Amino acid sequence: MKIEILGTGCPKCKKLYENTLSAIKMTGISADVEKIEDIAKIMSAGVMSTPAIVVDGVVKSSGKLLSPEDIATLIKG
Repeated sequence: MKIEILGTGCPKCKKLYENTLSAIKMTGISADVEKIEDIAKIMSAGVMSTPAIVVDGVVKSSGKLLSPEDIATLIKG
């Protein structure tokens, strides 16, 4: 599984990255997590509001800070 956190480096973006790592530990799922701060890459993903989380190429959430529990639900589903 590949998870990308899209954001420009704001505190919410950094927290979403941390929450994603916590969610992976909670679920025991093996995943590669990458933080993308390049605005061109963010826009090419169709994201206009950050932070955003992309799971296996599909934007699952944008514009809000998800809790580790919410992220765990996204990656398990």
